[in-house]
Formats: sequence, structure tokens, C-alpha cells
Amino acid sequence: MLGIPDQKSAEALSSDTCLEFESVTIRYGGQEAVRNVSMLIPSGQVTAFIGPSGCGKSTILRSINRLNDLIPGCTLTGRVIFQGHNLYASHIDPVQVRRRIGMVFQKPNPFPKSIYENIAYGARINGFKGDMDSLVERSLRQAAVWDECKDKLEMSGLSLSGGQQQRLCIARAISIAPEVILMDEPCSSLDPISTQKIEELIRSLRGHYTIVIVTHNLQQAYRISDMASFFNVIPTLDGFAKVGVMEEFGPSSQIFNSPQQQTTRDYVSGLFG
Repeated sequence: MLGIPDQKSAEALSSDTCLEFESVTIRYGGQEAVRNVSMLIPSGQVTAFIGPSGCGKSTILRSINRLNDLIPGCTLTGRVIFQGHNLYASHIDPVQVRRRIGMVFQKPNPFPKSIYENIAYGARINGFKGDMDSLVERSLRQAAVWDECKDKLEMSGLSLSGGQQQRLCIARAISIAPEVILMDEPCSSLDPISTQKIEELIRSLRGHYTIVIVTHNLQQAYRISDMASFFNVIPTLDGFAKVGVMEEFGPSSQIFNSPQQQTTRDYVSGLFG
């Protein structure tokens, strides 16, 4: 079972490596989806995965909490290391992995329960024994949605607006005290005002959690991320298929202002993608 280390301070988190990819290749059946990814993701910072459609960004994101395990025929070679643990070692429990590494999906997916129970349910099944009212309020406050729903906690989470539902889902992820929060295009279905609130929320969570986000919005990636990883699609050797590769990884200021690779420069300049 995955060990749970002591909680670190935000200051300590900022200087440590949280996640490490070592030569990770992921296949669906016999077909490579993404090839030979290696990178270090720092703790307490926001890392953005950018690149054109089909380049493997979401596949790599889902490998961090082993959601790809749920896809028949999906296999991974290499190592994904989280706080010193190889997440794909035989003794690692994927359920425990997903408890420490939360996920927020592209489309808001609150439970068909009350706002209160959207937070309390996950905490309860994960063994929380403390003051549930305090946990619900604290989680909703951290997700910047408390003031909008504090007087209607017994109403369905589905009654909230799209942006509020997404922040509720972030509050739900926070409530079980993960170290990492994964976000797969969390703003793609939201209006500009809701998107701005989610971006402000992500910035406020920086330092308390390690956040890894997939986004097609380059301006958003530039605004919110500390590190960025550019993925691209290249033909396979036989020329009959394409595979995702990571072409550049580094501080966002470098990726967007002075990339080392010509393909990165072309992508962030809008020449393709």
C-alpha cells in the first residue's frame, strides 16, 4: 500500500520534487499513445501540459493517478515516482494513489447529492472522523465557493451554475487532503467569468498543493503555471500512425518567451495547433 508521508509546509513543498517520470511510454493495445516521457514536477507549484490535440497530454495526466488502469488494453512502461514510490510497483494500491492524488475533470461532475454531501461523502468513505461541518466549510472556502452556497448547503450540487459546480468539484477533491490535484481542461466548458474565478482559485492553491493541469488555452497556461511541458505529435517509423512525445519542459517563462525547440516556438506563436 502506498505510504502517506507527513504533511509538509508550503515553503518546503516549493523546493522539492513531487513527481518524476522516467522513460514513460503508454500504449493502447499495441499502439503507442505517448513515448519516452521523462520530467521532474516540483511540489507546491502549477505545471501545465500544453500541445495540440492527440499528443498524449491527458494520457500522461491520467497516468499520475492510474486512471488509465481502467481502460482495457492500456499498458505503461517506465516509472512514475511519487514521493519516492513507484506508482506502478506491484504492491501499490491504485485506490490509495487516487486518495493522495485528486482529479478534476473537463466537465463538472458533482454527485447527485446535496452540496454538503458532495464534500462529506468523499471524506466519510475515506475515513474522516473529525468535525464534518468544519471540513465542509473549510473545503468550500478553499475552493472560493462558500459565500455562494453557504445558505443552500442542502440543495443539490447540480443546482449550481457550471462554474460553481466546477469549484464544488475542486472542494470535493480538497476535502480528502490530497498532495496533488490533477485538472484536465477544467475551464473548457465554462464562460469567461467562471474561467477567471477558476484561474484565481488555482493561483490561491499554489503552495498548498501540487497542481498539474492540461489546457489548450495558451494564455491560461501562461497566466497560471510555474512550469510547462510541451507535447507534440510525430509520425511513427512506419508512417502509418502518430505518437505523442514531450518536446520541451521547463519554467513557463522560458517555454513561452524563449523556447529552446523550434516546434515549441512555432506552437506558442500560433503557427500550428
